[in-house]
Amino acid sequence: MLSKLARIFKILMWVIIIPILVFAFYTWAALTWVYSSGERAGYVQKFSEKGYVCKTFEGELVLVSMPGTQAEKFMFTVKSAAIAKKINESLGRRVRITYEEHKGIPSSCFGETAYFVQEVQLLDGSQIEMIKKGELQ
Repeated sequence: MLSKLARIFKILMWVIIIPILVFAFYTWAALTWVYSSGERAGYVQKFSEKGYVCKTFEGELVLVSMPGTQAEKFMFTVKSAAIAKKINESLGRRVRITYEEHKGIPSSCFGETAYFVQEVQLLDGSQIEMIKKGELQ
């Protein structure tokens, strides 16, 4: 009777442990594997810390290509408090953000978007002209 109970307990543990391990591995892979990376330039229109339990910084970058055209919005997530501070200091000014896209993140606890900002750079008038000419990367 005791060995039968021990066997049922062992099977039950495997039924619980294996899915938890698979989910943990999937989450780790989704957060470390980069699907794409790139840069966007525009004006940070909205930036806030969100979440009841898992607090993340969420923002909205307005991309303006030409005067008179419809502005495109780029939603992004920031994990680092240092980068969040830089973005807060540059609100309303033209910035260039470098981001990584992570596909398949299992929960909004890690961020509401798949785009995670890695770096932010303030662009002034001279830097914008240099970028247009291809002199500044």
